[in-house]
Amino acid sequence: MLKLFSAFKKDRIWDFDGGIHPPEMKTQSSQTPLRQIPLPEQFIIPLKQHLGPEGEICVSVGDKVLRGQPLTRGKGRTLPVHAPTSGTVNAIRQHTTAHPSGLSELSIIIVPDGDDRWCERQTFTDYRAQSTDTLLAHLHQAGIAGLGGAGFPTAAKLQGGMRGIETLIINGAECEPYITADDRLMQECAEEIIQGVEILSFLLQPKRILIGIEDNKPEAISALRLALGKRSDMQLRVIPTKYPSGGAKQLTKILTGKEVPFGKHSAAIGVLMQNVGTAFAIKRAVIDGEPLTERVVTLTGEALRQPGNVWARLGTPVRHLLKQGGFNVSKQPMVVMGGPLMGFTLPSLDVPIVKISNCLLAPSHTEMEPVAEEQSCIRCSKCADACPAGLLPQQLYWFSRGQEHEKARNHHLFDCIECGACAYVCPSNIPLVQYYRQEKAEIRAIDEEAQRAAQAKVRFDAKQARLEREKAARELRHKQAAAGVSTTDKDAVQAALERVRRKQTAATEVGSPIEVIPDAQPDNSAAIAARAARKALAREKQAQQDTPAVDVPSAELDDPRKAAVAAALARVKARKAAQQSEVSPESTEEAATPAVSKVVAEPIAVVEAQEPEDPRKAAVAAAIARVKARKAAQQSATNTEEPVPSAAPDVVAEPVAVVEVQEPEDPRKAAVAAAIARVKARKAAQQSATNTEEPVPSAAPDVVAEPVAVVEVQEPEDPRKAAVAAAIARVKARKAAQQPATNTEEPVPSAVPDVVAEPVAVVEVREPEDPRKAAVAAAIARVKARKAAQASSYQEE
Repeated sequence: MLKLFSAFKKDRIWDFDGGIHPPEMKTQSSQTPLRQIPLPEQFIIPLKQHLGPEGEICVSVGDKVLRGQPLTRGKGRTLPVHAPTSGTVNAIRQHTTAHPSGLSELSIIIVPDGDDRWCERQTFTDYRAQSTDTLLAHLHQAGIAGLGGAGFPTAAKLQGGMRGIETLIINGAECEPYITADDRLMQECAEEIIQGVEILSFLLQPKRILIGIEDNKPEAISALRLALGKRSDMQLRVIPTKYPSGGAKQLTKILTGKEVPFGKHSAAIGVLMQNVGTAFAIKRAVIDGEPLTERVVTLTGEALRQPGNVWARLGTPVRHLLKQGGFNVSKQPMVVMGGPLMGFTLPSLDVPIVKISNCLLAPSHTEMEPVAEEQSCIRCSKCADACPAGLLPQQLYWFSRGQEHEKARNHHLFDCIECGACAYVCPSNIPLVQYYRQEKAEIRAIDEEAQRAAQAKVRFDAKQARLEREKAARELRHKQAAAGVSTTDKDAVQAALERVRRKQTAATEVGSPIEVIPDAQPDNSAAIAARAARKALAREKQAQQDTPAVDVPSAELDDPRKAAVAAALARVKARKAAQQSEVSPESTEEAATPAVSKVVAEPIAVVEAQEPEDPRKAAVAAAIARVKARKAAQQSATNTEEPVPSAAPDVVAEPVAVVEVQEPEDPRKAAVAAAIARVKARKAAQQSATNTEEPVPSAAPDVVAEPVAVVEVQEPEDPRKAAVAAAIARVKARKAAQQPATNTEEPVPSAVPDVVAEPVAVVEVREPEDPRKAAVAAAIARVKARKAAQASSYQEE
């Protein structure tokens, strides 16, 4: 009784709800054997041909590659892609790939060299001697993925089902119309498929292995039974033809009677499913050492003259495959990749074949129904009756149209296998699967954005927590440092401070004591005097370069201001002597030498300085005195036509008058005033040299030795009055000089002492209110004086 029950259970077949029975249309391609096709002009290998991220490129443009050589690195769930043939990497760029969206993906372009040489391959003929991890790693590096349509990495799928797998199902149903790739593979390569199943059995150690195949494939069924022989661990189950019995959940229900829970995989109920094409690729990778570089592709449709199944290298352009099937591109507007129910129209014939491409359908005009206009839903519920997943397609359609994402999710939109049964039976011609695909894509995009936001929040929270920890650690270190200061450290600090104080005290004792006076301004007189002394020394050096050295008593050089005034007087006298000697070089050659010697030997006047309140007043007074002295000298030079030998010693011996100048506060202004006086002296000397017709040898000593009048500078009240008085005095002096030069033809020897002895008027200058106005007035007076001098010279000519 138990044996009978076990036998009955062993061969029992279950059924699933829904499903349809469309025309099969498989005989067009299932009757011709598999064939190889020539290599195309170029291969286009997309980096992503599976579920998961793309790998890292490990080749460059211009590299030579061999068949089976990895083009990318595979880590985790990232599968590598391999070169389908030997050749050269021509480009790495974006290219349109086999996807309903028609978007471009990064691809590697390889130009074949025609040799089709393999790289070094690693084989595991005795795979049972290898560990499970070694075989799984080898499958991963070989790029093996599910060839039934999902493209899930096989090694990752096997790794997840290493524990608790009771049933291994090999899917050979191939239920969709037109597609016969698995059918033809089972007919011709049944033995290799069984070897691949044995490798899977070694890795998973399941309790039973079931091979499901539809009853519309009698040749494949016979080939599998022959390959199985007397194996008792594998069972071949022939199931009724019904679409979509090849779905993972549907075939699991048919063979085991179990349903996969919502949101979970079949491993949750102890079932793992692999496609027959995947089993064949596993055998080649492990025993033959060949990575996944080609697969079987069905070429079908009435638009092809030679339909069938071919071995297509991954990366082969669709256009090249269709030409091998006798396809006329100019007469056929549409090509479908996949079947008529789950496939999609290609945006271009230059898209490449990838790991999940199993069929190219090129229907004729008569084979295709005209595109019907989409109409409103009539709520007939035919879609719900045909849905193999037990969903409500009508509700999902409304939610998708209304952008109600949460409601669509709650109605199990992601349980839809996109089989197309609902769209096939819809009387309103509504492309329901198109709406579901678009809604899934939008929900995935929303979920990815939310995931990125959550990750950003986690990173932000982690950063804030880290900053708080660091802050707390710093505060703790500071507290510990403050509490951990020992008495020795404090003593060392105090000792250092005491040493600094001692050094400061010693430095203070060495220098002069500084008296601190509260609310007092700093006294910079010493710095000013030193700066004035330096300038006076510089001027003295310049004077020594221009004139012979003059002995000056050291007592008179104690004051830098007196030394500066004395040096200026010496330079003026030297220039006058030089100008007079240049007027008559022949007649004055002998007289110039003693005159210069007398000038050099003449003692420099002692300048007694009193402390004035304003240096400008002292400078103006000095300038007025020098101008008057020069005028007197001009008058004496004009009135004397013959030399006066005896005048020189008298005048030289005459002591130089003492000029009392109050000490200025600013030496720069005094220097400027002295320079102005020197310029005026030069002009007066030139005029006197022009007016004399005969040389006067004794003029130089007379002028140089002329005593300087004593000028007492009183404090002016108004600078304008002082300037006007000075200008009037100069004009009167010039007129007096012009009159004796015109009226007297003979020299007047007594003129010199008279002029010298003439007292200089005392100019009373009051305290100026503004020094700028006084300077302007003085400049105006000087200009007027020059004009008067020029007029007098014109009259003499």
